[in-house]
Amino acid sequence: MKEYMDLNSQWESVRERIKESETSITDSDLEFIPGKEDELFNRLSQKLQKSKAELKAWIESLMENKSMAG
Repeated sequence: MKEYMDLNSQWESVRERIKESETSITDSDLEFIPGKEDELFNRLSQKLQKSKAELKAWIESLMENKSMAG
């Protein structure tokens, strides 16, 4: 999956929302390096047992201030 939303501009706020809703997620799980989105999505997919498509939808909802958290 190569078509990711633009995480650069909103990552810090999305990151905080993820940490609030998923207490098992650590700072290292949420390390985001521009251009290496696959690594981030692979870590989160494994940790949360969600598909990359599910993660993408969830993160997009957080970016749009919707609440799919939990």
